[in-house]
Amino acid sequence: MAMDAWLSIFSVIAVLVALAVTRIAADAILIAAMAFLVVSGVLEPAEALVGFSNTGVMTIAALYVVAAALKETGAVQWVANGLLGHPSSLKKAQLRVMLPASSLSAFMNNTTVVAMFIPALQEWSRKLKLSPSKLLLPLSYTAILGGTCTLIGTSTNLVVDGLLQSEKGVSLGMFELAQVGLPILLIGGAFLVLFSDRLLPRREGVIEQLDMAREYSVEFVVNESGPLAGKTISEAGLRNLQYGYLTDIERDGRLMTAVPPETQLESGDVLVFIGAPECARELRQVRGVTPANGDIHKLDVANHQRCLVEAVIGPDFTGVGHTVREARVRSRFQAVILSISRQGRRLPGKVGDIRLQVGDTLLMETGHDFVEQYRYRRDFLLVSALNDSTPPNFHKAPLALAVLGLMVGVAGLGLLSIFEAALLAGGGVLMTGCITVSKARRYIDLSVLTVIAASFSLGAAMTSSGAAQAIAGAVVSDSMSPWLALAMIYLMTTLFTEIITNNAAAVLMFPIAMSVSEQLGVNFMPFAIAIMFAASASFMTPLGYQTNLMVYGPGGYRLIDYLRLGAPLSLLVGSTAVGLIPLVWSF
Repeated sequence: MAMDAWLSIFSVIAVLVALAVTRIAADAILIAAMAFLVVSGVLEPAEALVGFSNTGVMTIAALYVVAAALKETGAVQWVANGLLGHPSSLKKAQLRVMLPASSLSAFMNNTTVVAMFIPALQEWSRKLKLSPSKLLLPLSYTAILGGTCTLIGTSTNLVVDGLLQSEKGVSLGMFELAQVGLPILLIGGAFLVLFSDRLLPRREGVIEQLDMAREYSVEFVVNESGPLAGKTISEAGLRNLQYGYLTDIERDGRLMTAVPPETQLESGDVLVFIGAPECARELRQVRGVTPANGDIHKLDVANHQRCLVEAVIGPDFTGVGHTVREARVRSRFQAVILSISRQGRRLPGKVGDIRLQVGDTLLMETGHDFVEQYRYRRDFLLVSALNDSTPPNFHKAPLALAVLGLMVGVAGLGLLSIFEAALLAGGGVLMTGCITVSKARRYIDLSVLTVIAASFSLGAAMTSSGAAQAIAGAVVSDSMSPWLALAMIYLMTTLFTEIITNNAAAVLMFPIAMSVSEQLGVNFMPFAIAIMFAASASFMTPLGYQTNLMVYGPGGYRLIDYLRLGAPLSLLVGSTAVGLIPLVWSF
């Protein structure tokens, strides 16, 4: 091999080792490798930067905006809560989770789907008296399997499709992968329903304990035209909140204490909750209730620009010694106090009548700029915002779902390319107000896009230097059958995916797979499709796929749990994929 080939192989090995054993950010590692390949003369700058103009990478960026709109409007949560219901057994509960999760992940980012389902399933599992460990890992695996059914279901599919377009001039259709993806989803889903209960132990999730947190009392009112009026407390999902609990209901001037879960809610009911500060954030995600404080509606801040903030009163706070009503917090700070905690304990009574003291912690609803504005002022000793506390814009949820459906429809019918449809959908959710430009910008994960785009330089170096052809020659022989070569490519991709990121594994394996197909003199498409499925089928470690890591803490899992359930699932999915792919894309 030439020196360029050795340098390319050295770069790939260095990247693999750095990603596997160091804590250096993945985007920094890939950019460093790209820089090395340019400086050493293996690649021209235009060749190294080709990933940053790849349509697959740009499609992923556009889809980040669409997925963000679905999250901000509460569309995913809205669909999930409507479909979960009240199953009578664990297997039925798993089916209720797997059907919407796989369907949604086929058309939007898996990470967003799992992130929206986790809190809903934690509450749901407690209500059904099930261990969350029985539901959360099957959720992650199902989202991964569902993502393999369409071209936009996972970023890996878009990356490989972008490589096919640039290298081979071939583009896949929206639902072309479903010919293999759908059988894999059905077989993998059946395995999870039948065996996950036996293979997964009952574990307790890592949930913040209320007695270790600052305790507040918050009041929310049942909306007159909302979906909760007429439902029982249990049906409304208010009995087993993650961060608090319902204590009282105030109805027509009369206080109902120790209310049973079968109590029916009426419009105008004031619900009193006690819990950690995150309880207020959790309740803001519930469709049909709003904070009972009347000043909330007078706050001169748009709903989608609000958040929850904790602020500790300092000695220079102008309202010290006065009641909340006298302190005129809303007019002075453009903030509304929802609850007050003193020395870690909630203060009973009406918020407006409480006299403020230095050191009191205020839980407030205010604008996003409050923290920056008052962080260094002497009014407060400490100011911090609660993550993801902006209330969803539920009335925009049908609009966001309509934009998603339109995108899938025009791309599926071939009226527009996936890239064009994604760009229009991203513009559509911005123009219709489903999400603001500033929020959309924050949701676009530049580190992930940089990793994907920079990894293209490694693939280009492996191809242009001849390293991929040399590795292909070492992997296969002239007498090897295409089926066996396909199985080897699938296995190598799976192993890389479990060690490094799925997209990086796909980009690194693509030139090797193309060289193997050339050496055998067979069609390259089965090998490209095998990389798509193998790079997504990461089930054996929490690090191989982001959704696996997301459920690790909430499910209370250990590494052995992933191996017990993920290893047989990987074997089943891999054998099914290798068996079906050549039947659809023949050698």
